[in-house]
Parts: sequence; structure tokens; C-alpha cells
Amino acid sequence: MNKRTLAVVSAIVLVAIVAGGLLYAKLHQTQLQNASSAPVNASAEMGQKAPEFSIATTAGPFDVATATKPILLEIFATWCPHCQRETAVLNKLFAAYGSRVSFVAVPGSTTAMDGTSPESQFDVLNFQLRFGVKYPIGLYDPNLSVAKLYLKGGYPTIAVIDRNKTISYLNSGEVPYQELAAALNQALR
Repeated sequence: MNKRTLAVVSAIVLVAIVAGGLLYAKLHQTQLQNASSAPVNASAEMGQKAPEFSIATTAGPFDVATATKPILLEIFATWCPHCQRETAVLNKLFAAYGSRVSFVAVPGSTTAMDGTSPESQFDVLNFQLRFGVKYPIGLYDPNLSVAKLYLKGGYPTIAVIDRNKTISYLNSGEVPYQELAAALNQALR
């Protein structure tokens, strides 16, 4: 290979690397913009009446207004590593409290698990299978109506609603089992 051919091939490789880097940065920026535009200051407040919503879930219809047990609600994003890790905590809680507490997790992002494409029902079900989710998951909320009511500070946001339909616990981020178990025990009183 002569010097001219080597220079041309090197230039082509360099352009391809730069173009790939720019494409990756653009796709990554899209996810970050979607994540940062989430409704992080929803109207739900601890001690206040829980905003009502209804949604189809993997376990059938769910409606706050007609729920007879306390509720553990999670607003999650399929791409969120904190939400992915929190599934283990929620699975353990569901095993311990599932007969006395209604569990429901609702997707609260328009970005899919890959961080770049739009979220779909398939993406939500893939999240359930990939992370072994045992508790009911809302079947895709394209308008983010539940997130607009409850999301606080980021993903996941977890709310506990007592039998009187009052929010007795509200927090975001990864929450340890003991803290959520204490919140559920309080709601069951």
C-alpha cells in the first residue's frame, strides 16, 4: 500500500470514527433531554389526598378510587438503572405484602430501555421479563398521566397510599427494603 492510499484510508477511518461519535452523542443527548423533561414536580404530596388514576396492568384493571387495600405505587423508567435495581426490592416486598397491599408500577418516561427509541408496550413487557418483575405493571402510559400526578425528583418515585386514600409515603430514588416495609406497615395500621 502506498502512502497516498494509506492517507486516504486513514482519513476515511477517522471520519467514520468522528461521525460515529457524533451520532452516539446525539442519541445519548436525546435520552438525557427526555429524562430531564420529566414532570419532576408533580402535584402529589405526603399527607394529602392521593390523586386518582386508573390504568390497565399486567394483572388487570387498577383504579385508585376503588382500591380496598393500601397501595404501593412506583413510577419508573425502563432505561433507569435505579429502577432496574429497585425491582429486586419491590419483588421481595410483593412476596411479603402482596396479599395485603395493592402493588402497581407505572412507566413514566417516553424513552425506551435502549435509551434512544420511543417507549412502547413491548418495551414495558420486555422490562418485566428482563428484570423478573412479579408485581403488576401498568400497560404503557403514553401521555404520562400517572407520572404527571406523582413523579417527584426522578426515577423511581415510590408512593404509599393508605386505606383512606392519603399519601403516607413519597420518595424517589432507590429505597431500601426496610424503609418501604416500615411505610407499608404504617399504611396497614
